[in-house]
Amino acid sequence: MKNEFMKRAIQLSIDSVKSGGGPFGAVIVKNDKIIAEGSNKVTSTNDPTAHGEIVAIREACKKLNNFNLDGCTIFSTAEPCPMCLSAIYWARINEIYYANTRDDARKIDFDDSLIYLELQKNIDKRKIPMTQMMRDEALKAFELWDKKVDKVKY
Repeated sequence: MKNEFMKRAIQLSIDSVKSGGGPFGAVIVKNDKIIAEGSNKVTSTNDPTAHGEIVAIREACKKLNNFNLDGCTIFSTAEPCPMCLSAIYWARINEIYYANTRDDARKIDFDDSLIYLELQKNIDKRKIPMTQMMRDEALKAFELWDKKVDKVKY
């Protein structure tokens, strides 16, 4: 069964390349059924976050009407990049199966190594400058959230 899910993700990645997108596909499975599919739509939508995994997560959340994908598994044609891996954790997906490695992706110019390195650095040493400002004012929203009794935790 798992092979069939990965075969579908691979077909999505091949179809994406043929239609002008990047070579990435993903499917999300729950209870042994595909509930969502995604392929790379970065260039077709001018959205740098529209990776196959993100597209599939968005579709699964809409379909289930829930931001929590606990009980789901994702099949991705490549080891998820740092953004996609973070989204998978935020969505609470339980398992990841992947085909190509990050090194395979790097060899065809999809290189995430800068991001992996940047995440390990102190904020003041990163390539993109980061400056904290207006913390006291911004903390008001955090304080409101902290005191809110009817909040939906995620």
